[in-house]
Amino acid sequence: MRGVRGQGSGVRGFLKAFAFCIFFFTFHLSPFTFHVLFAAEYTFDVSEIEKKPYHVGGYLEFYPIVFGLDKNAALYKLNFYDRDAGGTTEQYNGTLQLEGSLEKGISRLYVKTYTNYLNSYQYETTKTNIFEGYLSLKPSSSLIMDTGKKTMNWGKGYAWNPAAFLDRSKDPNDPELSREGFIVASVDYTKSFTEGHLKTFSFTPVLIPAYSGVNDDFGEVDHLNFASKFYFLFLDADIDFMFLTGGSRTTRYGMDFSKNITTNLEIHGECSLINGYTQTSVDGSGNTSRSTYDAVNYLIGLRYLSQQDTTFILEYYHNGTGYSPKEMRDYFLFVDKAYGMYTATGNPGMLNKAINLTQNMYGRMNPGKNYLYLRISQKDPFDILYWTPAVTMIANADDKSFSLMSELTYTGITNFDFRLRGGPIVGTRGSEYGEKQNDYRVDFRARYYF
Repeated sequence: MRGVRGQGSGVRGFLKAFAFCIFFFTFHLSPFTFHVLFAAEYTFDVSEIEKKPYHVGGYLEFYPIVFGLDKNAALYKLNFYDRDAGGTTEQYNGTLQLEGSLEKGISRLYVKTYTNYLNSYQYETTKTNIFEGYLSLKPSSSLIMDTGKKTMNWGKGYAWNPAAFLDRSKDPNDPELSREGFIVASVDYTKSFTEGHLKTFSFTPVLIPAYSGVNDDFGEVDHLNFASKFYFLFLDADIDFMFLTGGSRTTRYGMDFSKNITTNLEIHGECSLINGYTQTSVDGSGNTSRSTYDAVNYLIGLRYLSQQDTTFILEYYHNGTGYSPKEMRDYFLFVDKAYGMYTATGNPGMLNKAINLTQNMYGRMNPGKNYLYLRISQKDPFDILYWTPAVTMIANADDKSFSLMSELTYTGITNFDFRLRGGPIVGTRGSEYGEKQNDYRVDFRARYYF
């Protein structure tokens, strides 16, 4: 296994950038200090609890990251073959997320924008996207019609959602981040029952156009796709059945469920079948091949809250569209061979082929077959208010490589939260995490909500 290098001058510079915030953490550790500084006389105003027809909010975020580099890893050679990045590299992110809604009668307009500033070793850029922007009509309590750009949030998994056919993939390292939606037209019809085991039924048909300039990253363009979800609250279990067809992507079927076994224990799962999935593979010499098959993906997980306010989230994910350990090793061998040819001849031809394969296939968030996710968080440990320590492990169950992140979150200042994370990326040569360009990462997030 790879060891974790010293943080070096890059980390020292990073720590200076948020030392002031760390000081604030320590200063506000005492609940007495917090209340002395921020307590105010409470007054009651009826207007504050009246529902307003509009809402405007969002957050402003500062998010620097330091990566400890592994110069022997295949992905380091691929990404840094033409530069010497040293032992560490930094990335600075600034985010402004705005969201607003306006309601009048049966209609509601909702918009969420996401502006991100990124300064990394590759480039510096500022980009604004409309993550969501749709008009919703609610002619009755059982019927809602939406048109516009929307995140559907299908699936019950925490880190992965194999049945979320209409959503962009989550980042398992930060699964609660906002995601950009697609332009859709959907209807939600809900029916409740007072007798029997079935308490609620909901039907959600969705149209997803894919044309030039409209959802052109959803799949093959010039298609009008159709999806639907059927929801049942049956025997106190949440159950969904969904499917997608239409030509932009191959036809696929899925289901999910969630059930509280006890007050503190919930189990959940998802599965999906993707018809005619085509996978491109490469061997150690750079020869590519394609295979088409019906891919089965599934997830099973649980969430447990102890009496001490400790939360455990455990999930197992089988990625039927992923690569086997041998296929991953062949890919890394090809990258090493391409890098060797570049250093010997100066010709980047094979490296460019490896880069294309990485961007479209092997560079996916989780390209392997089987994964484990474990997150343990403790709210207010030892009765120290506003602090939440946590640890998160994401492991490739086939090659035994993993990332391990420890974090500490502080929420003791109104409208602010601060999070400090760091941890190693561990694995042998030829394994998924063992060949990543980083040995470790340290990041800090300061977010102001308004």
